[in-house]
Amino acid sequence: MRASGGARKRRCRRVDGPDRRDRARGPCPAAAAAQQAASPVELRVAWWGSQDRHNRTIKAIVLFQKKHPHVKVSYEFAGWSDYWTKMTTQAAGPNLPDVMQQDYAYIAEWSSRGLRAPLDDHVKNGTIDTRNVSEALLKGGVVGGKLVAINLGSNSQCWVIDLDAFKSAGLEPPAPTWTWADFEKAALALREKLGIWGMGSGLWGEPRWGSLYLSAGQWRYSADGSRIGYTDDKPFVDYLGMLLRLQKAQALIPRPDELSSHNVDTQGVEVTPLVTRKAAMAYMWSNQVVAVWKAGGGDERNLALLPLPRIAGGKAANYLKPSMFFSVTSQARPPKEAAMFIEFFTNSIEANEILMAERGVPISSKVRQALAPNLGRSQKEMFAYLDRLGKDVQPIPPPDPPGHTEIVKNVICAAGGGSGGVWAACSRQGRRAAPAGSQRDARREGKEVAPSARTTAPATRSSASG
Repeated sequence: MRASGGARKRRCRRVDGPDRRDRARGPCPAAAAAQQAASPVELRVAWWGSQDRHNRTIKAIVLFQKKHPHVKVSYEFAGWSDYWTKMTTQAAGPNLPDVMQQDYAYIAEWSSRGLRAPLDDHVKNGTIDTRNVSEALLKGGVVGGKLVAINLGSNSQCWVIDLDAFKSAGLEPPAPTWTWADFEKAALALREKLGIWGMGSGLWGEPRWGSLYLSAGQWRYSADGSRIGYTDDKPFVDYLGMLLRLQKAQALIPRPDELSSHNVDTQGVEVTPLVTRKAAMAYMWSNQVVAVWKAGGGDERNLALLPLPRIAGGKAANYLKPSMFFSVTSQARPPKEAAMFIEFFTNSIEANEILMAERGVPISSKVRQALAPNLGRSQKEMFAYLDRLGKDVQPIPPPDPPGHTEIVKNVICAAGGGSGGVWAACSRQGRRAAPAGSQRDARREGKEVAPSARTTAPATRSSASG
C-alpha cells in the first residue's frame, strides 16, 4: 500500500525508550502522533541531596519532559533529615509522591508498611530495561522476593583527604588499611603543623557505629534483626573517647560548631570544612565527593578517597552498597509514567551526561561506558576508589530492621549525636531493637524520647548514603 500522493508508506520502528528512536530518520509519524494523543499526566518526584544534585536532577527532569511532553513533572527536594520528616508526614496523608528516592537502610521498613509498589511487572514488560544491569546491582532493591526499588548507583563510605594539606604538614597519605589510631595521630599532626582542624564534619553519625562493629567481624543488629548484634560496648566507647580527645586538642571540629555551621545533614555536604580548607579530612559517601570537589574549587583541588579506618587488628570496615534508589510508591497515581521516569534515569545516556554519576557509579554498563571519556577528576577518583575497594571489602549487611528508625530517633538523636552514657543505657535495656513507629514502645523499654524526636525523622546519617 502506498500513502497519498504516491509516496511509499514509511515503516515505523518500535520505540522502546527515550534513547532508542530512529536518529537517522527522526521520530516515526505514527509514534509521534500516539505520543501527542497520550492523555496528560502529572508526576510527582521527591529526593534528598546537595545543591549540586538538585541542579542536575532538575535539568534531567526538563529533558525527560521534552522526551515525554504529555508528562508534567513536579518535584520537591530537601536535606536528609527534612526529607524523611516530609515523607513520613505525606505517607500518613496519604499523599506520597509517585517517585520517591529511597535509602537502603529504610527500604525494608517502608516496604513492610506497604508503601512501595513492586516493579517486577514493569521490568517484564520492558518499561524498565535491566538487560545491561547485573543481577547483583538489582539485588539490593529486592524485599520479600519482589523488586521494589531500582539502584541509582553504587557507593561506599569513605574518607576524603586533602593531599596538599598532608604534603604541607610533611605527612604521607594514610595506607588503605589504616586504623583509628593512625587516624587520630594524623589529625593531631595536621592540627599541630597547619593550625586547622585535622578532621571536619561527619564523625558523630550512626554509620560509624555500624562500621566499627563490621570491622570487628560483627554487625550492629543480629541476623534476624531482633536484637543488638554485639555484646561488647568497648569499641564504640573507645571511639567516642577518641572524638572527645580530638575536640579538646582542636583537631576535630567542635560539635556545637558542626551543628550550627557545618551540618552536612541539614545544610548539604558543601558545608563540610574540607571545602574551605579549614579541615584536611572529611567523612562522606563516595558519590558525595562530586559535589564536595566542585564546591571546593573543582579540578584544582588535590583530593583522594580512602577506606574507613579499622579497629586495631580488625577487618575492612567498608562494604559496597546501592547509594540510593528510586521507587514507585504504592500511592502513585500514574504508575506507568513513574516507571518510565526510573527507566530514564537508569538508561538514558543523555540524562546521565547531565547527572554525571553524582548519585554513584551508574548501574547500566552502557551508561558507564558512555560516560567514561567525559569524567572529571572527581568522578574518576570515585570510580577508581570503588575499583580499589572491591579488592578488600565486606559483604553488604542486611537492611536495618524496622525498629532501627526508633533507635536512631530515641537513642542517638536524643543524645545529641552520640554519647557514651546513652550507649551504656542502651546496653542495659536487653539490647533489643525498638518496634517500629512507636514512641510508647520506646518508653516501655526504658528509653527517654526527646521532645525534638517527636517531630524529627532519622537525622544522624551523613546525607544518607549520599
